[in-house]
Amino acid sequence: MLNSSHPVYGNMRGRRQRSNGALLAIFCLMVSCWPFAVAAHGGASSGSQAGIPIPSLNHGEMAVIAPYYGRIISLAESASDTDETFRRLLNFAQIQRAYCLWGMMPGSVSDEESPFNECSHAYLAAAKAVLLQMRTMRDEKPAVGDIVSDIDTALVRNNLSLILCKFSGESFNTADLIRPKPADIILHARSLMTILAAGLAVVTALWGAARALRPQPHP
Repeated sequence: MLNSSHPVYGNMRGRRQRSNGALLAIFCLMVSCWPFAVAAHGGASSGSQAGIPIPSLNHGEMAVIAPYYGRIISLAESASDTDETFRRLLNFAQIQRAYCLWGMMPGSVSDEESPFNECSHAYLAAAKAVLLQMRTMRDEKPAVGDIVSDIDTALVRNNLSLILCKFSGESFNTADLIRPKPADIILHARSLMTILAAGLAVVTALWGAARALRPQPHP
């Protein structure tokens, strides 16, 4: 049996420490990619009002609109009859979604305790505003009408328009991006585990690629 002073034991312990340190470094690197200088929840969108105001979106509407986000943005990107307001709303929706890690975090739409829930409200509220603006565009009007009809039907059928959460009454502004806080991510188990798992997958892929590219010793 190895004792703690044995060199092999020391090497194993060193490797474990380096592995744990690598995971921590990956997490820190990922969260440092976002500028997290924001105010507390509820006041995060109370900064400069020089931008374009975006009406609030309740929890039920958010759940229904989320699956249509891709169709809405794709249609908006191909629109030709646009103005500055429309383009700024579209730009805000796309940037804001990137801050939400492109909607990939578990519970970002359904879980109001998720650190990504408020920013999901923001980008989906902007997507709704973009959709409503396109209702006045001649070329996009038929396709937009189909999406609006589907959303309205889902809201009525499931009574989702009555479902509220703590961010349901919050309005947004294109001048104020909503960013998740590192402390909230660390305290939310599902978000933290997802980020760590993604980091571990990246490290594993890089390690596998490095081994595959390593020159093989000649016999």
